[in-house]
Amino acid sequence: MNKKDLDKEKVLVPEDDKPAMSQEELDEFLSSIDKESSYRRLEGWQNKLVIFIAIAFSLFQLYTSIFGMLPAQKQRNIHLCFVLVLAYLMYPMSSKSNKKRFGVIDIVIAVLGAAATLYSVINYEPLLRRAGMQTQVDIVFGVIGVILVLEAARRVVGTPIVVVASVFFIYCFAGPYLPGFLNHRGYSFTRVISHMWFTTEGIIGTPLGVSSTFVFLFILFGSFLNETGIGEFFIDIANALAGWARGGPAKVSVISSALMGTVSGSSVANTVGTGSFTIPLMKRLGYHANFAGAVEATASTGGQIMPPIMGAAAFLMAEFAGVPYGQVAAAAIIPALLYFTGIWLSVDFEAKKLGLSGMTKEELPKPGKVLREKGHLVLPLVGIIYFLVSGSTPLRAALAGIVLSVVAAALKKDTRLSFKDILGCLESGAKGALSVGAACACAGIIVGSVTLTGLGLKLGNGLVELAGGSLLLTMVFTMISCIILGMGIPTTANYVITSTVAAPALMQLGVPTLAAHMFCFYFGIVADITPPVALAAYAGSGISGGDPLKTGFQAVRLAIAAFLIPYLFVYNPVMLLIDATVLSVIVVVVSALIGMVGISAGLSNYFVTKTNIIEKIILLAGGFSLLVPGTITDIIGVGALVVVFLMQKVRVKNS
Repeated sequence: MNKKDLDKEKVLVPEDDKPAMSQEELDEFLSSIDKESSYRRLEGWQNKLVIFIAIAFSLFQLYTSIFGMLPAQKQRNIHLCFVLVLAYLMYPMSSKSNKKRFGVIDIVIAVLGAAATLYSVINYEPLLRRAGMQTQVDIVFGVIGVILVLEAARRVVGTPIVVVASVFFIYCFAGPYLPGFLNHRGYSFTRVISHMWFTTEGIIGTPLGVSSTFVFLFILFGSFLNETGIGEFFIDIANALAGWARGGPAKVSVISSALMGTVSGSSVANTVGTGSFTIPLMKRLGYHANFAGAVEATASTGGQIMPPIMGAAAFLMAEFAGVPYGQVAAAAIIPALLYFTGIWLSVDFEAKKLGLSGMTKEELPKPGKVLREKGHLVLPLVGIIYFLVSGSTPLRAALAGIVLSVVAAALKKDTRLSFKDILGCLESGAKGALSVGAACACAGIIVGSVTLTGLGLKLGNGLVELAGGSLLLTMVFTMISCIILGMGIPTTANYVITSTVAAPALMQLGVPTLAAHMFCFYFGIVADITPPVALAAYAGSGISGGDPLKTGFQAVRLAIAAFLIPYLFVYNPVMLLIDATVLSVIVVVVSALIGMVGISAGLSNYFVTKTNIIEKIILLAGGFSLLVPGTITDIIGVGALVVVFLMQKVRVKNS
């Protein structure tokens, strides 16, 4: 969200409420809780140098996307070169380092990073000829590269991912000393470094390959689209559609965050961006600070599962699962619908329970006026959906989206992008891609260790054995692993690890490939709102003034659908449009939506009126029954909801 949007939002917040943060306050707050946002605010020539490198990064990506990709090793190494250089210049070594200037050490390390990656580019053909027989010089550059990738990931993403990657790396050598299925013959130092740095099985493997192609372009597309002012449009249209309704601002949060999720894959940034507007308004109408922060955090987290763009890990899923990205986006439609419906229902029941109204007509924008002034900004999103559905590659779809963003913005003077704006988009797009690039490079060490040692198959078999061959227990163990990893590792790296280790275990038990990978993807995402870490909930509580832990537990309650849906689509892949017919999809969607009504009402302790303990149990049981596929369970579920509805109607009438 740009500064114009934030300034506008501040005007709409009453003076007696906690005001929305200014841009400077937002930046400071975001950097304090989100490692990816803790970059230096450079000044003078240093800032100009970083801007120049960032723009060059974007231009390189655009050039190779338009005129043809370089060979994989060259493309990925040059991409990694830009990532390392910018990471060391932009991100401080520690919290005590200078936040406005980089030092000599940072420059030296950045140069070493460039040298290690460009060495592989310059010596591309000689390295191919002596594959597996690296020289001592090769190994020296390889060692430098591996160390600098780990340090860059530590600076940009955080320490946990480095710890995990280091454990996997050490495992390559420690195999002969480990018991049971973890035992392997071990590998020499030269073999491990060669595998990690000079093959497409390690650091420059599939994760970095995805980052260096269409993930970068989709991040760049989001940067262009955001510069057009579409964030303001999303909030205005959400206000026009739902601001008047019961508990309006909370519903505005759900809609605007869902819309923002189509162009942004960051849970924390989404929470801070739209939350600076929606959270104060929710508090003004009577929502508790913890609930207001939880609504925004939960809705913003859902952005990563919202088609057509979703989070960066979704692009990796397409590669790992071996399916077109369009199929991944299509498979996410019904789960995303259920996720946001669950939040919407919880918000509505809470508003009914508290007797909250919506905003007044005077406070709301006119939908016709909003569409006339800003409706053209949606054209790039429509275009990118068209290209994905029509069979174009994600790369071409993203390129088309960038072009359409500039063209659509030019249709009206107020939204037109100047040359300076375009350069700003190229800069912010490159900077926004650093966290994904660093995470993917570091995740490559994990993937490399797995491919070298065969650990993935061993862990998968071990997981199935631990669960006694039970699919349900295997899913529970996988869920716990995803959430624990997600407490310190971003979704992209979380997905790489769990899809490498846990997805094969699920597939071994007969789960369709896409369903197994989507299961890992979902639980990697909900880690952002699961206590005790719950970064998105922490961000929401920071704006609302609530308690971070209580906000996190509220967020879990609101996002209960996210904890249930993965189990549902594993047992019933029709929900992911796998082997689906029109009738089967309609039945699944309708029964699941009614089920979400029961679960949301039960957890909110309110249906027609406040629920007692018996009604609560019946509502929850009925809701769960409707989520389980089967005609009998659907009849039981509907019957349970009808019974509670009639009981409460009678009680209200007699009161």
